[in-house]
Amino acid sequence: MFDLRPVGYVLGLLVLTLGVTMLVPLVADVLAGNGHWGAFAEACAITVLTGLFVTLACANGVSKGLTIQQTFILTTGVWLVLPLFGALPFIFGDSQLRVVDAFFEAMSGLTTTGATIITDIDTLPVGLNLWRGLMQWFGGIGIIVVAMVFLPELRVGGMQIFRSEGFDTFGKILPRAGEIASRISVIYVALTILCALTYSALGMAPFDAIMHAFTTISTGGFSNYNASFGAFQGPLEYAGAFFMLLASLPFVRYIQLVAGTARPILIDSQIRAYLATILTIVVGLALYRVFANGTGPEVALREGLFNVVSIVSGTGYASTDYQVWGAVAVPAFFFMGLIGGCAGSTSCSIKVFRYQLLFAAVATQVRRLYAPHGIFEPRYEGRPVAEEVLSSVMAFFVLFFVTLGIMAVLLGLTGLDVITSVSGAAAALGNIGPGLGDMIGPDGTYAAVNDPAKWILSAAMLIGRLELMAVMVLFTSAFWRA
Repeated sequence: MFDLRPVGYVLGLLVLTLGVTMLVPLVADVLAGNGHWGAFAEACAITVLTGLFVTLACANGVSKGLTIQQTFILTTGVWLVLPLFGALPFIFGDSQLRVVDAFFEAMSGLTTTGATIITDIDTLPVGLNLWRGLMQWFGGIGIIVVAMVFLPELRVGGMQIFRSEGFDTFGKILPRAGEIASRISVIYVALTILCALTYSALGMAPFDAIMHAFTTISTGGFSNYNASFGAFQGPLEYAGAFFMLLASLPFVRYIQLVAGTARPILIDSQIRAYLATILTIVVGLALYRVFANGTGPEVALREGLFNVVSIVSGTGYASTDYQVWGAVAVPAFFFMGLIGGCAGSTSCSIKVFRYQLLFAAVATQVRRLYAPHGIFEPRYEGRPVAEEVLSSVMAFFVLFFVTLGIMAVLLGLTGLDVITSVSGAAAALGNIGPGLGDMIGPDGTYAAVNDPAKWILSAAMLIGRLELMAVMVLFTSAFWRA
């Protein structure tokens, strides 16, 4: 039988930390004088006490490191338990959301999906909007640690190829996670401060700059305006695109850069492929809008750059309704969301390195067809790719699209139309945020989605955020017999 005390200990600490964090929006509401601070006081007390009691109850079981089974349970448990407590301020607060809506909003926040069910964001108390931003900010740094520490060790979706990046953590998961998290935290905070200062310098109000810095660097996409980033135009869109790009690059490269080694970030094939993909799409869409719609070149370039980066990186901001750009734009944005950023970043979806490995494997098979006696092997950044990595990547692709299909069918069975079902499943599973159509498109919210669909979408957000297999393995009998 599994010893769940180490898992409970870590979860208790994280719940305790989440509860303490609620003091920040509590103070913001006190300073705003809106009387909403009581909701955070109540939620804080429940969360802190629960986390404290669980931590104390499990403290005698942390003498040894985590096993692989415990690590799988912890990895999934974090993104299942924290949204339960993160939802409390929405239930107790002025928004008075129902449990399903509050859990959906919290899950969307902590998984940095950015899908919202709140229809009148402009009127929310300052504390609730700040809480939405903080959840995404913590979710962003959390997923970087998971992607750099846990998933490579768990051999999830080909992530094990990044075990050679300088972090050997097997058997030492908790101590090494702390060391890596401390390095990431410094960079993450620095990028957030720089982003907030840039937004402020370009005209955002101080609170707007802080809020959007939280949700930009986390590639989360929550905004404190109904119009999302459409409330800001001009240079701010360029700044937003720039920082979304930075946040969707591998953070291990920033660690190396700070250590004085710039070469890795310059020669990283994943980064080059990612930037080339975005450049190609932006130029293509801009030219299409200029010649097909008569849009001005600067507007086409600026809006194309911002919205393409937002969707590809999984941030989910929208500065305009790109569904009206023409027939080409709608399918383009759907497939863009299935690209994703770089591994080891705050971004989501399939991720560029998996496409690179897929294309390398296909190219190798093609070469073997016309030269059957030759010896060919797929390579990544000049290194041979192990068969277990390729198998893991292929399994990820199959599982991703099978899961996408299942989620879309389930959403359809709840009564949603085809476009909403398919795009909603992709938006949730890829942690993108907005889908397509009048209901959940860039100008809409998920408020009108029925309750069963909200639970399905919440599950899809969790599964997608943890690279699918880290969650799916928990439903196999072999895992529990190991």
